[in-house]
Amino acid sequence: MTDDLSIRVERSFTAISPESWSRLSGASKACSTLAYNPFVSHAFLSSLEESGSATAETGWLGHHLLLETDRGELIGALPGYLKSHSQGEYVFDHGWADAFERAGGRYYPKLQCSIPFTPATGPRLLVAEGLQRLPIQSAIAESLKEVVRRLGISSAHVTFVPDDEIGVFEMDGYLHRTDQQFHFINEGYADHEAFLETLASRKRKALRRERRAALESGISIDWLTGRDLTERIWDQFFKFYMDTGGRKWGRPYLTRTFYSLIGERMADDILLVMAKREGRYIAGAINFIGGDTLYGRHWGCIEDHPFLHFEVCYHQAIDFALAKGLKRVEAGAQGEHKLARGYLPVTTHSAHYVAHAGLRRAIGDYLARERADVEQMSELLAEHSPFRKGERQQED
Repeated sequence: MTDDLSIRVERSFTAISPESWSRLSGASKACSTLAYNPFVSHAFLSSLEESGSATAETGWLGHHLLLETDRGELIGALPGYLKSHSQGEYVFDHGWADAFERAGGRYYPKLQCSIPFTPATGPRLLVAEGLQRLPIQSAIAESLKEVVRRLGISSAHVTFVPDDEIGVFEMDGYLHRTDQQFHFINEGYADHEAFLETLASRKRKALRRERRAALESGISIDWLTGRDLTERIWDQFFKFYMDTGGRKWGRPYLTRTFYSLIGERMADDILLVMAKREGRYIAGAINFIGGDTLYGRHWGCIEDHPFLHFEVCYHQAIDFALAKGLKRVEAGAQGEHKLARGYLPVTTHSAHYVAHAGLRRAIGDYLARERADVEQMSELLAEHSPFRKGERQQED
């Protein structure tokens, strides 16, 4: 750290001014260095905290790293949380925790540098617009290790790191972990039919049948964004979220207040795909609209209909991305069933600093094998893509 820069840990995101945060690349539509990512915006992160969704009481105590000049100007940041568990992260380290604690170590608390409950790749080493990125990114990565040592905790984990940042962490001695998601890539298709024409005939016919079947029970689809997102709509969507989330996770992460806050602060960045039957909404999926990407997050329903989940979450997302000229759809974690619907395997990255030398060696050995397995699986899955041979290649 140079003499005129210092790192500060801020526990409350609401103490960070929206104006200073908006100057960080990727966090604001006004910045041009990186495409806007709604999950690192001040509106999203502050809403998680103020709504009671990501707080000390839920095991997400804010520990946001802020890199500042001697005048107090924010020039870099890394959102982070001191955590007492590993829930809501989507990059699983329970086995590491169990092994370390069986050996007499204390794994928790740990530092989790990510967006709570959000398995979406996006900028982590945030840098103010107009500054040289690499020196500031390196300073933040090094400072994170110092914070771990100062707190006397086991580790720091930076998850869903973009391709252009993972090398910064590797150069600073972090362990590199890979995983896999499925993304739709817009190759300039005029519409959904143009996309379907690139598929093998059998796959194309199957998807057309699937889309027709999803709406056979008199179901219609609405896209709701901006002023459409009223409190009444949020009440209905939250009912879907609680019903499905309760069955899937046991305890849904997000509070009802969270939806009101994002509806107030970032309504134009949100797309609800809502399914209606007999005059009432029966299912819906929430998506966030980035500078060049549509991010599908979670869905819920109060009626079960064949293929409705695929229609609401995947096909409609593609329709919207094509209509708005977006380059990509990221449809969340895991899900090999997405492959048949035009979503291809994409490698995701995370970086891990482990203070204990023995645990670091053991995890490093494991991750080397895991990376090879992920690469092999991606190659196998790409061979079974629905596209005509030679039409599309695996995304890296």
